[in-house]
Amino acid sequence: MCLGIPGQIVDVVDPKHHIAKVEVSGVRRNVNVALLANGPDAVGIGDWVLIHVGFAMSKIDEAEAQATREFLEQLGAAYEEELRELHASSIE
Repeated sequence: MCLGIPGQIVDVVDPKHHIAKVEVSGVRRNVNVALLANGPDAVGIGDWVLIHVGFAMSKIDEAEAQATREFLEQLGAAYEEELRELHASSIE
């Protein structure tokens, strides 16, 4: 199952290539934020995003991030698998 997981941007590690460090449930990974680099939904440090396969797909607010995470936690094994895959992933 592929899920959009909420995470918070904690650093911009490569502005040229739109790579940001995002924290998801205590796990920090680099993700590509190019889809949200410009325009009204441009993201920066402190913003919340939904992440799917290493890309930030949409900007969300903190309340939506919390509600989404609570829902995903109820899914149990599927959410845990996504977290394991995120933990094992790497975008440089």
